[in-house]
Amino acid sequence: MNLSPTKPEQVIQKQLDAYNARDVEALIGIYSDDAQMFEHPSKLSATGSAELRERFITRFKEPDLHAELRQRIVMGTTVIDHEVVARNFPEGKGKIELVMIYEVQNGRIAKAWSIAGAKTLETKS
Repeated sequence: MNLSPTKPEQVIQKQLDAYNARDVEALIGIYSDDAQMFEHPSKLSATGSAELRERFITRFKEPDLHAELRQRIVMGTTVIDHEVVARNFPEGKGKIELVMIYEVQNGRIAKAWSIAGAKTLETKS
């Protein structure tokens, strides 16, 4: 019996859960071995499992990292998430608004695009 998610929205929810759990191996397993990650529209930022792993390991060193899903749109094999992500930026703690676009093929993420929105820093009291 295959227990891995097959609906695109299930694949992306599993990805979000693994990201927030900082589970690199689970996260890498959700992406195709030759997956590509882009800054929208076409700036390639990572290709394949090794580059994705390195990218996620670096990001997971941030102690306050957490992605909050605001909205999800599903159309066929494409899933679009609107997220607010808590980060530790060089200039301090804050949040960034993101739109993530995922292309799911054969139960795994084949391509992902990120669109960065507003970044806000926490005010120091």
